[in-house]
Amino acid sequence: MNQDNTNKIDVSSEETIIKISDMHKWYGDFHVLNNINLDVKKSERIVVCGPSGSGKSTLIRCINRLEEHQKGKIIVDGIELTKDLKNIEKVRSEVGMVFQHFNLFPHLTIVENLTMGPIWVRKVPKKEAEETAMYYLEKVQIAEQAHKFPGQLSGGQQQRVAIARSLCMKPNIMLFDEPTSALDPEMVKEVLEVMINLARDGMTMIVVTHEMGFAKSVAHRVLFMDAGEIIEENNPEEFFNNPQSDRTKLFLSQILF
Repeated sequence: MNQDNTNKIDVSSEETIIKISDMHKWYGDFHVLNNINLDVKKSERIVVCGPSGSGKSTLIRCINRLEEHQKGKIIVDGIELTKDLKNIEKVRSEVGMVFQHFNLFPHLTIVENLTMGPIWVRKVPKKEAEETAMYYLEKVQIAEQAHKFPGQLSGGQQQRVAIARSLCMKPNIMLFDEPTSALDPEMVKEVLEVMINLARDGMTMIVVTHEMGFAKSVAHRVLFMDAGEIIEENNPEEFFNNPQSDRTKLFLSQILF
């Protein structure tokens, strides 16, 4: 992947949009997230990497309350995530999420998949929702597929549709949970290009991925997780060229990129 200056943008003066303090989560006796502390600035892009089972996906799922944390605080865009359903709904309306699998409705056309959320959740008029859908389909370079059904598209095209669907809700934050891991290798690049363009537009992003080229090109910070803890975090240059933890060094030595 070509290097660019996307990750050179200074976000140090930006306000904190996500604040996680002393956050813990258990599945029964299993301590899946242990003492997570993380501040994310507006327009910052963070890549989270680590071995399978390290808690990466659980961490970002807690940020929009798909998973419930048991201890500590998560504050998203000034709203604390508690058991209060109104707060959860507010946060989810501001946070888009893209999963490994595309989760598109197979019986709806692409444009219908994109307009359902804005029409039913945000009460946007149908015509306006369709115009917004076409705008974002253009943005992910797939507008010509608008009236097809998901099953008629390739995996890479479906994942671009899933990204466009999230963008139609006009989120302030985008979470990506291994968005390319279910794709054939030749389809990975087209999805990463869409994400790079989002980065250039200044979207706040947290991306769980094994695509280290993307991390080098786009991230402001790279977080390495293992056994439910953030072991190391740094800017990409320092993270890849001068890792501090032995565990990080071992992980990087086993990854091809």
